[in-house]
Amino acid sequence: MRRVRDSVRPLMVAVAGAVSRAMAAALPAEVADADPLVRRSDHADFQSNVALSSAKKVGRAPREVGAAIDARLGDELIADTALSGPGFINISVTGSSVWSQLAARRAADRLGVDTPLAGERVVIDYSSPNIAKQMHVGHLRTTIIGDALARLLGFLGAEVIRQIHYGDWGTQFGMLIQYLDEHPEAKWHRDDLTGNADAPIEALDRLYRAAREKFDADPGFANRARARVVALQGGDEATLRVWTDLVTESQHSFQALYDRLGVLLTPQDAAGESTYNAYLDEVTAELADAGIAVESDGALCVFFDEFTGPDGTPTPLIVRKSDGGYGYAATDLATIRYRIRKLAATRLLYVTDARQAQHFQMVFATARRAGWLTADVQAIHVPYGTVQGADGKPFKTRSGSTIPLTELLDSAVTRAREILAEKAPDLDAQTFDRVAEAAGIGSVKYADLSGSRIKDYVFDVDRMVNFTGNTGVYLQYAHARIRSILRNVPPGTDPVVDTELTLESAERALGLLLDEFGKAITDAADSLEPHRLAGYLFALAQTFTAFYEACPVLKADDPRVRGNRIALCQLTGDTLAAGLELLGIVAPERI
Repeated sequence: MRRVRDSVRPLMVAVAGAVSRAMAAALPAEVADADPLVRRSDHADFQSNVALSSAKKVGRAPREVGAAIDARLGDELIADTALSGPGFINISVTGSSVWSQLAARRAADRLGVDTPLAGERVVIDYSSPNIAKQMHVGHLRTTIIGDALARLLGFLGAEVIRQIHYGDWGTQFGMLIQYLDEHPEAKWHRDDLTGNADAPIEALDRLYRAAREKFDADPGFANRARARVVALQGGDEATLRVWTDLVTESQHSFQALYDRLGVLLTPQDAAGESTYNAYLDEVTAELADAGIAVESDGALCVFFDEFTGPDGTPTPLIVRKSDGGYGYAATDLATIRYRIRKLAATRLLYVTDARQAQHFQMVFATARRAGWLTADVQAIHVPYGTVQGADGKPFKTRSGSTIPLTELLDSAVTRAREILAEKAPDLDAQTFDRVAEAAGIGSVKYADLSGSRIKDYVFDVDRMVNFTGNTGVYLQYAHARIRSILRNVPPGTDPVVDTELTLESAERALGLLLDEFGKAITDAADSLEPHRLAGYLFALAQTFTAFYEACPVLKADDPRVRGNRIALCQLTGDTLAAGLELLGIVAPERI
């Protein structure tokens, strides 16, 4: 098939243009260039509500304004118009225009979706586990949501710089390194351990807890650990060597988990807290010299009129603590300064728990006062809700501890294997394993991405790994079903879409929805809400099912009809696959 590079203008945009031209002919100049307010409709293909919003401005009844616009609506793609209610304009397009869109999107690169974000440079800060600690349920949402946003923005043309802001510096490392020094028999390097890639991080997690217990119970050890912190910060070679090993072993385990999750993060995206140590003094000096940060009870703080505590007293952003140490605020300010000055970012996204909202508001406000965050750079906190158990409380083990992320993924894959054994017993062993892993991981990711990110959601494996309903497995199955249909098409068949054929209602519904793929992506990217794309894909799968039940494909008597319907199947399969990929979900060819 010949490929072209032009993007395809959606029918909604074309209809909006026709309404705008009619408005220019029917309305006074001061309102003629308003948004034509064209949307999809249950009463026709599209509907314009512009008459209602314009009526008061022109001093006429909405229905009269709608009739004036309707009378001037003439375009070759419009088949019929009708005025309804107080002034709604219902618009139906020609069948040939729908078939033409199908042909154009099949022939275009990227299914005809444009790259409106070309020229943007977006830094996305997400995932960010702590070195020497296992990733747990608390890292699930930041990793999945951040990855989906990276994919969406990148697909629309932005240059995306992914950043893993590892927790890799501070007092805890002096404590752990001192403990390891005093327990040389401890095994935590992957070369000394057998088992899976999680073995080193599991070992380090246990050793960290042991070090913490000793630190809390043994004043002598606590003093030695504090001295080790000084050695680490002072660049002591032996201490730095162990610290480097801790980072390396942790990254190895994290990367294995990232690979299993199918996210885009790599070791090259790492930029932990230690990356910004060299900048903390100068960041602090800039703020102090400008009078933005002031001394308060020995600490260096930034105060704001808009941020106060329950008693009405100002809540400070502590840049430097009274003991001279730096906390999260200083590091976050240094990252903003670095990402704007060194990485030339035009937009900064921080994908973190909603409970950190005020912290980022204060950090952004400080960066604006300092002049680092200018009007041409956006800094956005992208908050999300918590993962909950069936009891409606944050998801934890019965003992109250956080659940390792690997255990959550294992539980979903195990459930997927059980269901697949019932529904697809004929799969060969290799395909079975691959599909079960894709279904289990995909179900977890889709459960996270299918609802508004700010809402909490319940981690329910039985609901997630379900072949019916709004689940990732349902979408994967819909895609595999389409590929199964297409495998029965004679080899070498590349149907030419006949744009003059009558359009059945189920074909029309599917064709119009396929034409909205680009809008679904841009809506998700503009709102930073991946669920908008997830909802579109679910509707597409449902609409395809209705089409397939109503319209025979391979058994259609007329070869032209058969060709058009094969083309619809092809575009639907390609659209589902592309959409799932943008959510970071594998689309198996067989289930």
